[in-house]
Amino acid sequence: MEIQENQQDSWSETESNTSSTRIGYSGPLSGPLVTTTKKNSSKKSARFKDEEYVEITLDVRDDSVSVQNIKGGDSETAYLASQLGRKHPSLGSQLSIKLRQVSHELKRMTSSKRFDKDDRSKSGASRALKGLKFMTKNVGSEGWSEIEARFHELAVNGSLPKSKFGQCIGMKESSEFASELFDALARRRGITTPSIIKAELYEFWQQITDQRFDARLQIFFDMVDKDADGRITEEEVKEIIALSASANKLSKIQERAEEYAALIMEELDPDNLGFIELYNLEMLLLQAPSQSTNLGTDSRVLSQLLSQKLVPTKDHNPIKRGYRGLSYFVEDNWKRIWVIGLWLAVCAALFTWKFVQYKHRAVFDVMGYCVTTAKGAAETLKFNMALILLPVCRNTITWLRSKTKLGMAVPFDDNINFHKVIALGIAIGVGLHAGAHLTCDFPRLLHATDDEYEPMEQFFGEDRPDDYWWFVKGTEGWTGVVMVVLMAVAYTLAQPWFRRNRLSLPKTLKKLTGFNAFWYSHHLFVIVYALFIVHGYYLYLSKKWYKKTTWMYLAVPILIYTCERLTRAFRSGYKTVRILKVAVYPGNVLSLHMSKPQGFRYTSGQYVFVNCSAVSTFQWHPFSITSAPGDDYLSIHIRTLGDWTSQLKAVFSKVCQPASIHQSGLLRADMEQRDNQPSRLPRLLIDGPYGAPAQDYKKYDVLLLVGLGIGATPLISIVKDVLNNIKQQKEMEEGLVESGIKGNNRKPFATKRAYFYWVTREQGSFEWFRGVMNEVADYDQDRVIELHNYCTSVYEEGDARSALITMLQSLQHAKSGVDIVSETRVKTHFARPNWRKVFKHVAVNYPDQRVGVFYCGAPGLTGELRRFAQDFSRKTTTKFDFHKENF
Repeated sequence: MEIQENQQDSWSETESNTSSTRIGYSGPLSGPLVTTTKKNSSKKSARFKDEEYVEITLDVRDDSVSVQNIKGGDSETAYLASQLGRKHPSLGSQLSIKLRQVSHELKRMTSSKRFDKDDRSKSGASRALKGLKFMTKNVGSEGWSEIEARFHELAVNGSLPKSKFGQCIGMKESSEFASELFDALARRRGITTPSIIKAELYEFWQQITDQRFDARLQIFFDMVDKDADGRITEEEVKEIIALSASANKLSKIQERAEEYAALIMEELDPDNLGFIELYNLEMLLLQAPSQSTNLGTDSRVLSQLLSQKLVPTKDHNPIKRGYRGLSYFVEDNWKRIWVIGLWLAVCAALFTWKFVQYKHRAVFDVMGYCVTTAKGAAETLKFNMALILLPVCRNTITWLRSKTKLGMAVPFDDNINFHKVIALGIAIGVGLHAGAHLTCDFPRLLHATDDEYEPMEQFFGEDRPDDYWWFVKGTEGWTGVVMVVLMAVAYTLAQPWFRRNRLSLPKTLKKLTGFNAFWYSHHLFVIVYALFIVHGYYLYLSKKWYKKTTWMYLAVPILIYTCERLTRAFRSGYKTVRILKVAVYPGNVLSLHMSKPQGFRYTSGQYVFVNCSAVSTFQWHPFSITSAPGDDYLSIHIRTLGDWTSQLKAVFSKVCQPASIHQSGLLRADMEQRDNQPSRLPRLLIDGPYGAPAQDYKKYDVLLLVGLGIGATPLISIVKDVLNNIKQQKEMEEGLVESGIKGNNRKPFATKRAYFYWVTREQGSFEWFRGVMNEVADYDQDRVIELHNYCTSVYEEGDARSALITMLQSLQHAKSGVDIVSETRVKTHFARPNWRKVFKHVAVNYPDQRVGVFYCGAPGLTGELRRFAQDFSRKTTTKFDFHKENF
C-alpha cells in the first residue's frame, strides 16, 4: 500500500491526473475498524506480484485533512480510508498517528481470509448502521404525522415542555433518557428554554431519525458530553451509564456505574489523558461482540430449510382451507377430543335415558317436560359429581402416567382443565335441575286440579301442598338450596379474577378473595357431598331404595379420593424435612433447601405439596422441584404472589440475615453454620412427588426448554439432571464406573442436546439460579446444554437506550468472562427471543428427529410456541412435541 501526501498547491495536478470519483465522507475520525478482510487480486500489480494495493490521495491543510482520491479496493476500503478526513488543532502529530492506524488496518484487510462479499453484512460498519437507533419500531415508527398530532395534544401555549418530550416522540417509559436527549439536541442548537415550538421539534425529529450512523453517533456523544467541550470525562461516562441502566431497569449496573465507567476509560484512554473523544466512542461501537446473539447455522443446511414452505400459505378455496385447519386441529388435539367426546356422549345418554323414562310416567301429565328435564339433568349431576373427584386424585394419576402406557391415549397433563370442564357441566346441570323444579314443576303442581293431583298423592301425600314454602322447608328442598348456595360460592371464588385478586375491590371485600378464599371455599365440598347423598335419598318421586342411585355413582370415586387424602396425610406425617438453607432473592422469591426424606425418589419436572403450620395448619400448596434427582438435598423456589406465599416469606425472613458480599440473595440463613439455630425455623411438611408435563423429557433426544420468569423452576431441575446423566452415561461408556454398575442394563438416557431459554423481566431474577448457570458453563465441556438468558427490561439490540449496556457487556465479558446483567458466565440477550429463529435453528441442526418442547410460565406465550411447534412439525422433517405447564 502507498499513501501519497499532497499539499494544497499540488491539488490541481492530482485532480487532473485521476479519473476515479472523489469520495466524500462527513463522519467522524475513527479508530481502526475491527473487521478484517482479505482480497486476492485478479490483476497483479506491476511492483508487487502477490497483492492488490490501494492508493489514497489526501489534501492536507493547516487544520484539516480530506480524501481526494482512492484507487483500488472496494466500498468498505473506501469507508475506512475516508475516515482520515478530520479537523484537528494538532494536525501534525494526529495525522501521523492516524495514517499509521489506517495503513495498519488496510494491511490487515488485505491479509485476512474474511474478505468475502457474502460476509460483508458482518462488518463493523454494517453493524453500526443497524445500531444506535433513537427511533426503533417501538419508538416513533409512525412518522412525523403522529408526532405532530401528539405535539398538538401535549403542547402548552404552542410549546412542548421538556417533561412531555419523551411522551411526544414515543419514549414515555424512558422519560429520563428522553430528557437527556432533549438537552443534547437543545445544546447543539443553542436552545436554553425548557420547551420547544413545533418547528424546533421537527428539527429534533429529523436529526434523531437520520439514517446515517455518524449523525446518530454525534447525538449520543452530545448526550454524554454535557459541557460540550468535545471531550468525555470519566464522571460523564458514569452519568450516562447510570442513565442507561435506569432506562433499562438494571439496578445492579446503576449501583456499579463508577466501576464500569473506570472499565470504559481503561479501554479507551490507555494513555490516562482523563478523557475520551468521539472517535474512541465510535471504535467501541464498531467492535464485534465477543459472542453473537444470533443463531448461526450451516449455510448449506440453512438454504435447504429456507426452500421449504415455512411461511404460512393461504388457500383461496374455503373448503380446502377449512378441511386443512380441521385436520391440523384433530391431529394436535385428538386425545382431548376423544375424552371430551366420550364424556359428552355419556352425559347425553344419561339425560336421554331419564328424560324418556319420566315421559312415560304419570307425573308427566301434571308436570310435563319440566319434570323430564329436571330428572335428566339430575342424572348427569350424579355422574359428574362422581367424575369430578378423579382428575384431582394426584397419586393415582402420577402412578398411571409413570407406570402404565395410558399416557399414549389419555391427556393426563390436562387433568385440571378436565376438572374445570366437569365443573361447568355441573353448573349447567344444577341450573337445569333447580330451574325446572323451582320455576316449573312446583308451580304446576300447586295449580293442578284435584283430578290432576290424584296420581300425585302417592308421592306428596293426601294433603296437597298449599304454598311454595312447603317444598322449600322439606328435606329435599333445603338440602338442595344449601347445596346450590355453597356450589355458587365455590365456583365464583375459583374464577381467576377472584383467585388471583385481579379485581379492584374495596378492602373489606378484598379480604374475601385470593387463594385462601379459593382453598377454603373449595373444601366446602365435604358438606356438599354429604347434602348431596341426603338429597338423593329423600326423593319426591322415588320411594324404593334401589331406585335411589346417588350413592351408587359416588361410592367408588369417594373411596378412591378418601384413600388419596389418607395416603397424603400419613405420608406427609413422616416426611418432615429439615431446613438446610434459606435465601430471599430479588423479585420476591424464597429459596428453600431441605433434607431429602429417606426413600424419597422423584423425577425432574415433578412437584411437591408444601405445608407450613406457622402459616396455616390445613393449606397445602404445590411447588416445582428445582434440585436434580442426583442431588443430596431437595430444593424449591417460591415466588410470593398471594397471601399464603407472602406470609411464608415473612416467616422465614425473620430467621435470615443480610447476605454477605460473596453470597447471592438479599437475606440468607445457612443451618450448617454453628451460629444458626435450626429450632428457630418453621416446621415444614412435604407431600409428593406428583407428576407434571415436564417429567416426560426423558423420551426425547433433543429438548427445547422455555421458562418464563419463575416458570424456569421445573426446567432448571431438568437442566441439572441432563448434565448429571450425560456425565454418568459417558463414564459407563468409557468403563470408568464401578464393577457393580457395569453390568446394569438400565435404559440409556435419551437426551443428547438441550436448549434452555429463560426469559425474565428483572435483572435480579438471574440470582435465583446463578449457581446452576455457572456450574453448567464450567462443567459442560461438550456443549450439550445451550443456555440462553433473556432480559426483557433491556431494549433490543440497536436501540440507543441499550447501546452503552451492549458495549459494557462486551468489555466486561472479554475481560473477566462474566456477564454484567446476569453476573454469570452465561451472556444475556436483550429484549424477547425471536421464536421463529429459535425453532428454525433446532430444525436445521436436528432433521428427522423428534424434539420435546417444554414450556412453563404464564399462559400468554403458550399459543405462540404451540403454533411454531405445529408449523415446523408439518413443514420440516423435525417433529416438535409441545408440552406446557401454566402457573
